[in-house]
Amino acid sequence: MSMSDTIADLLTRIRNAQTSSKVDVSIPYSKMKFSICNVLKDEGYIESSEIGGDTKKNIKVRLKYYEGKPVIEEIKRISRPGLRIFKQANQIPIVNNGLGICIVSTSHGVMTDKQAREKNCGGEIICFVS
Repeated sequence: MSMSDTIADLLTRIRNAQTSSKVDVSIPYSKMKFSICNVLKDEGYIESSEIGGDTKKNIKVRLKYYEGKPVIEEIKRISRPGLRIFKQANQIPIVNNGLGICIVSTSHGVMTDKQAREKNCGGEIICFVS
């Protein structure tokens, strides 16, 4: 059986691993998922993301905790296969009054809402992280 929403699977694996206080989690590789993990790493929500595996590529995500609590309080999928959400640069939402990030897939790659506004390029709203 094939999975229809692999990005939702990525977010759910991260959410579930942090709920059970895991140190790291392994996720099947795709370029989009690796780009999302790199944005999370650059913004300080996870410690690292590495590609590994011999026959099947996996992304090994090392989760980040602060004083025993997960750094990611909420991670929520917005655009999904059944309902794609696209916004222009000036319409990209601000998450938690700027305390969270919105990950956007643009024609210039996957980036945060702040970077998308600076480059003045809109795109598909992937998820909210706070």
